[in-house]
Order: sequence, then C-alpha cells, then structure tokens
Amino acid sequence: MGFKHSVLLDADKCKGCTHCLRRCPTEAIRVREGRALIDDTSCIDCGECIRVCPYKAKKAVTDRLGDLDGSKHLIALPAPSLFGQVQNLEDGDYVLQGLLDMGFDDVFEVSKAAELITEQTRRFMKDPRAVYPLISSACPVIVRLIALRFPSLSRHVVPVMPPIELAGLMAREEALKKHPQLRDEDIRTVFISPCPAKNSWIKNLEEGQPRQYVDYVISMSEVYFPLIEAMDPHKIPQRISESGMVGMGWAVSGGEGSALMNDRYLAADGIENVIRVLDSIENGNISGVDFIELLACAGGCVGGVLTVEDPYIAKGRLQTLRRYMPVTRNHLPPGTGPRAGGVPDGAGGRLQERIGPERKSPGVHPHDDGDRTDPSGAAQSGLRLLRRPHLPGLCRRCGAGADGYKRVHLPYAGAAEAAYGGTLPA
Repeated sequence: MGFKHSVLLDADKCKGCTHCLRRCPTEAIRVREGRALIDDTSCIDCGECIRVCPYKAKKAVTDRLGDLDGSKHLIALPAPSLFGQVQNLEDGDYVLQGLLDMGFDDVFEVSKAAELITEQTRRFMKDPRAVYPLISSACPVIVRLIALRFPSLSRHVVPVMPPIELAGLMAREEALKKHPQLRDEDIRTVFISPCPAKNSWIKNLEEGQPRQYVDYVISMSEVYFPLIEAMDPHKIPQRISESGMVGMGWAVSGGEGSALMNDRYLAADGIENVIRVLDSIENGNISGVDFIELLACAGGCVGGVLTVEDPYIAKGRLQTLRRYMPVTRNHLPPGTGPRAGGVPDGAGGRLQERIGPERKSPGVHPHDDGDRTDPSGAAQSGLRLLRRPHLPGLCRRCGAGADGYKRVHLPYAGAAEAAYGGTLPA
C-alpha cells in the first residue's frame, strides 16, 4: 500500500503557473500538459504548494467535524498552537472548556505529552551511544525529508514517539480509568492539527504496528469558528489544564530545544532554513551543538497551513499566556533512566500494546548490520520508536523514480539501509 498523502491537487483549478514547482523542497511537482502533477513518492506533505498556489489548486485533506462518530466517547487532542489562535486569551482553560462545550466528551492536551517527551529526550541525551547532534523527531515533515533526502542523518533522529501519538495513547488510558464502563473500542481520539503532515503521519500506520492511537485528525481552521462560538468569556471554566510553559512552548520554534536544559542547541524553522541546516550537518559544518530542533513551518507549528492566525501574532499570544503557567507539570517517574521505565503503564499495564512489536532504531550506524537496537531503551520506557516513511516506487540507491527521473541524492547505500530499516534491492 502506498503512502497516504494529505496534500492533494485539484487538477480542474490548476493553470500550470509553476509557482508550486519552484517552491517544492523535494522537487515532487512537475508540470505536464499545462497541469501540475505531484509525485507521491517524493512529496513530504509540507504544504508549501498550498501557500503559494494563487488558484487554490492545492488543498489539504483531513477529517471533518461531520465525520466524527457521535456514538463514541470523543476526546479532543488540541495542539499547543491552537491556543495562539485565540485573541485576548488569559487562561488556556477557556479553550479546553470551549472544546467540551462544542460536544467533545473529554479533552487531553498534547502539550502534556510533550512535557514527558521533553524529559525522555533529556535523559536520552545522556546515553553514551546517542549520535550527536541529535535531531528532533517531532515534525513529521522533517522525519520524511531526512528519509528522502538526507538518509545518512537518520541515525541522529531521536527515537521517541511524537507527542501527538503519546497524547492519544494516554488519553485513552485516562478515559478508561475515569469511566470504567467504557471499553477501548468505545473511545475515539481527535487531534486538532495545524498542518497536513501530521494527518499523513497518523494515517500511515506502520506495518506490524498493532494499532494507532489517534482516530481522527481535524484541521485547526475547521475547529476555530465553532470553538470561538462555544467559548463563553463570562463563564468560569473548569480547571482542566495539566501542562505548563514547557509543553506550550512546543508550538513555536525553539520551544522544544530550550526546555532541554542544555544551551548547546540549535533551532531552525522554515523549510529553506531546515534544508540549509541539514546540508551543514551532513557536510560536517556544524559543531558544538548537542540538539537540533527543526520545524518546517515558519515560526514553528503556529505557522502551519491549517492555522488561521498570523504565526507571529500567535507566537506573541502564546508568550503572554505562558507567563501565567508553571514551568512544567508532567514528569517521568523518579528513578527511571534511559534503560528503565519511562511513561507509567496504564489501562491494565498493556506495555506491549503501547509500544508495538520490536523495531530497529533510527540510531543504527550506517555501516553496521542494521540490527542494533535502540540505545535509549524506548521499548522498555513505553515510548515507541520512530515510524519510518514508506516510499514506494523510489530507487533506494540513486533516488530515481519509476519514470527514470532522479529525485534525490542518497550518498551512501548503508545510510539508506539505516533510514529505511531494511535491505536495499540489488
């Protein structure tokens, strides 16, 4: 089965103007007979073509509010960037209460999961076998871009579950504890996304993975107006929020890196800047840096194509909101380390279900046999290893597509093996 993309082309609206072709960071777009064509094997769902198309011929496809099964227990998973869309917001609980008033049965903040991922990453950085500089795995565009164009850097990617998946997992377990009458199949989690790439990340279930923890992905722009209508500034909201400055900071560039308590980090946002940094890492031109946070959208997730507010205005709002928050409100259990338990087991201690079957780590050295397991002990900690993109129809040696046109440069065969976790075809 091919990769399920969330950025699609409406051929009837396309005029063949080439704006998207010139903007695409992976050269996934060609113009044939006056119409653009998207190469599914090279597209990373960054949404840059959506931004620049003057004819609205590119569109992001996500679930709709009307698709939600009202007979299920619906849990909203708001991304931290959602809070930056609301003006004059002094308390994040107004947003969470608004989601409940919209009709959701529960709310679980993705920022809460982000704080746990931050702590897990901080501990992983102490492992002597970590390959520096470490690269964040939070942005799915970056993960797919590395697999496609910079596979030699795959061993640098932090092998932890992204916050959206951990939030979905924890939300389910929390709901089962709060509502014993519920069964797992009665629950549906709904991620409110700032970008199409996160939808693609969720919809492409890895082969062998027992289940996905997020059932629906809805765009922030679709939720915005019903949410604003549901929010009542004169009504005192419930005390729902359980996250702090660290988790909320993931919405903007530099938020994840600055929370690691390590000044040796670099944060870059915007796809051109990201590619420039990855080129520098690959060429050995970056030194003295332990952690690199890369976000494809300008300003960070607040700049996603599915948001409604200017990213810099949203960033300013989040800075104001964070002033009144504690630093962090979520921690891994004391005594846990890189090889010990990380996130506490819930819902009957279903450890194997929460991490899935054993996987190879993106921390595999490009010249070994590809069987080295994750040095972070993520399997023991309950944080599933990084999901690898599926790239059908792409030659893994030279980067040529099925039509013979070369798309990307894969400098080392061994590195490609490390990136894709398998043996290259002869």
